[in-house]
Amino acid sequence: MSNITVCVRFRPLSLKEKRVHGDSVCIMCSDAESFVFKDEKEEDLPFCFDRVFYQDSAQADVYEFLALPIVQDTVKGLNGTIITYGQTGAGKTYSMEGLGILDCDENKKGLLPRVVDGIFECIKSSPEHSNCTVKLSMVEIYMEKVRDLFDLSKDNIQIKENKSQGIMLSGTTEMSILNPAEALKFLFRGISNRAVGETQMNVSSSRSHCVYMFSIQQESALDKRVKSGKLILVDLAGSEKVEKTGAEGRVLEEAKNINKSLSSLGNVINALTNGRGNHIPYRDSKLTRILQDSLGGNSRTALLCCCSPSSSNASESLSTLRFGTRTKLIKTPPRTNTRDANEGKDFLLQVTDNQTEGNSFEITSNDVREDLQVTGDQSLIDSRDRILTKLRENLNEDDVRLLEELFILEGIFFDPSNMEEFDLECDDVICRTISALEQAVLELRDEVEELNRENDNLKSELAIGRQRSLTSIAEAKKSYHFAWVISIISLLNSLIWFLSMFFLHKHKV
Repeated sequence: MSNITVCVRFRPLSLKEKRVHGDSVCIMCSDAESFVFKDEKEEDLPFCFDRVFYQDSAQADVYEFLALPIVQDTVKGLNGTIITYGQTGAGKTYSMEGLGILDCDENKKGLLPRVVDGIFECIKSSPEHSNCTVKLSMVEIYMEKVRDLFDLSKDNIQIKENKSQGIMLSGTTEMSILNPAEALKFLFRGISNRAVGETQMNVSSSRSHCVYMFSIQQESALDKRVKSGKLILVDLAGSEKVEKTGAEGRVLEEAKNINKSLSSLGNVINALTNGRGNHIPYRDSKLTRILQDSLGGNSRTALLCCCSPSSSNASESLSTLRFGTRTKLIKTPPRTNTRDANEGKDFLLQVTDNQTEGNSFEITSNDVREDLQVTGDQSLIDSRDRILTKLRENLNEDDVRLLEELFILEGIFFDPSNMEEFDLECDDVICRTISALEQAVLELRDEVEELNRENDNLKSELAIGRQRSLTSIAEAKKSYHFAWVISIISLLNSLIWFLSMFFLHKHKV
């Protein structure tokens, strides 16, 4: 078994960060593998990873250390995974894609175009192959649905598991690629269909997790054995704090789903590293389900933690670094996927790390699954138990669920090894929530008072209108009576005139 390779990359300060905080940073370089991080309390925290890429690091350096060994192993028939992780605007997509997939400056090319070149270079230099096929598929996890970026009509792809192939995405469009130029055109097409949006922290923020999948199959000319490797690159959407991104409406709903899936990823990492071998919650999200083989199955995996060096993002950067530290504890058993081209029998070649295990290769049946063995820090386990005990003692089930939702909404992923951080984050969220509720109550009170005033005005207008109606009716009655009197008078006048004429006529006769 081998540990997951974990590297950290600090991007240069942005213009906004320089304008607000000047050139001050929260990291002090020690060497290529370690540094000291200054948190929000001005405390110095040492960190050590497989490799640290500082602000002036080159794209080629990241590829050669992090990705090239995995690309070479994939062509040999192993599965590989490369993941970029970090807060929004930390440089994940730049590290993965560069400034652009097509017509990009050689120095600015990201992992994707370099991986494509590396795959075909390794195939070309391989002395054993006689027939090789390379296929590419692309999906994104958006609002907890898996969408095919080559065919947008497939917007709810199902995740399935196969004994020989592991985790599969059923019905995903696969493009056969013959050369790097063709692959880049397909990648550009898929990236153009990806969901992005603007926030206060990033003008082109990824609103989904993007997964690039390369399938490589080679048939040996010597023994007719077929080797198949699968290389997955994952550009995760960044964790977000709503108060910093200014998210609202649909963007807020996107942020909730992003933070929830990242929280599920953190839960899987914690479960894999707690040393108890208990249930691993892969099925809690589409992201963790797709990454099941990458984290605890048949894959050689590397994680690139992208961070901002600015003190204004110290809290989020610290969370990312602690996530990387926990992930480093995971051990994965990468195996060469080999089968006989004639008989169709599958074999798995178990690969161990000679530097740590000292063992040779071991061929096992495909039906045999070794239990994942992980090393856990007892302090992490004890801290986790203390947190759970505290929650159970002080909160009921509904309160715990509400607290989890608040943490997801705020993009907070606390370190189970740090009770003080948990308490501070918890208190901070609760205080902000109470403040928001008080403000909402005041606003509702103002609205009720305004409605009462409008109601009083309507009552006054109704009373005035009623009085006017009664006056109009009275006047109408008077008019009716006057007209009736005039009619009677007119009738009497007519009768008098008739009687007068009759009297005159009678006397003349």
